[in-house]
This record gives sequence, structure tokens and C-alpha cells, in this order.
Amino acid sequence: MKTFNIVLAGVGGQGVILASKILSSAGIISNLDVKQSEVHGMSQRGGSVTSHVRIGSKVYSPLVVEGEGDIVLGFEKLEALRNKHWVKSTGKIIYNTMKVSPITVSAGMTHYPEDIDEKLSNLDCDVYPVDAFEIASKSGNPKSANIVLVGAASNFIPIEENVWEKVLRENIPAKILDVNLKAFEMGKNCIQK
Repeated sequence: MKTFNIVLAGVGGQGVILASKILSSAGIISNLDVKQSEVHGMSQRGGSVTSHVRIGSKVYSPLVVEGEGDIVLGFEKLEALRNKHWVKSTGKIIYNTMKVSPITVSAGMTHYPEDIDEKLSNLDCDVYPVDAFEIASKSGNPKSANIVLVGAASNFIPIEENVWEKVLRENIPAKILDVNLKAFEMGKNCIQK
């Protein structure tokens, strides 16, 4: 299998690290080579968090080369726009339509751009906006938005269908597993290939 590159981008507290762990585990369970890298930034203060996940027969580096990403998974739309440079023209950007103001906006140092959806829709790659917060709320827990996004992305990741449930069962606490399984399935179904 050729190397499949995923860049996850969000704000601290959105579950970017758990999502990258689930994606990495799916590759490992599939007997593939996996490399993962994380940049936490000021995640505890609502700052940017990014993670690179690379899955393939043989992966040599944990970092995705700029312009070589198969998927950019944006947990917040401004973070999706900021990380658009990672995706290749035949790649996909899947992003949560929810607006989360970064610290600089909350502190009044800058403003939140109003035309993000338009800018994303005008990119050369395939772009999929997902109301992950709303879908997660319908699944039973709005905190499962990260799992909704993983479910949406799973449509395009070359991992066997049966692996995903196993990975979720291994990485999600039992008391919130059912909600997250439902969130994953709803996320998967919200995007048509």
C-alpha cells in the first residue's frame, strides 16, 4: 500500500490527539506501518493543535510533506483553512463547520474571518463541510464531534471496514462507547463518496 497521509488540525480540547490515535491504531491493526507526529502548541489555552498520521506498507517519516496530504481533517473551519497547504490537489479537506474563536480573537487582538467557508469551497481539492457538533449532539454527546469527523474521513482511508469498530472499542472508555460508535456511523453516513 502506498503511504496515505492525513493532517488533523484543531483547537485544544477538540479531541485532535484522540482522533489521531484512533487513525494510527486502525493502521496498526491493519498490519501497516504507521508514523504519527503531534504539535500541541498552546492546546491547554485553546491554541492550535495539529497531528500528522502516515499509514502505508513502509513509512519512513512521521511528517507529511507540504502539498502531499490525502486528507486534511479540520476540527474547526479556521484551522482547516490555515492548514490547506498540506493537501494535494487530488486530496480532500473534511472540516467541522463549527466556529471556535482562537485566543487572539477572544482577547480582541484580531477578528475571525467571515468568508472561511467560501475560501475553502474555492480550493482545487474536494471539500466536505460537516456539522460535526450537530451530528455529535444527535448521537447523544456533542463532545463526540471528533469521532464524527473520523467517521467522515473513514470513507476515504484505505482501511478495512471491520477495523474501525475494533479500534473504537479499544480506545474509547466503555461508559461512552455506544455514543461514540453511533457518532462514528453518523459521521461516516454524512458524506457520500
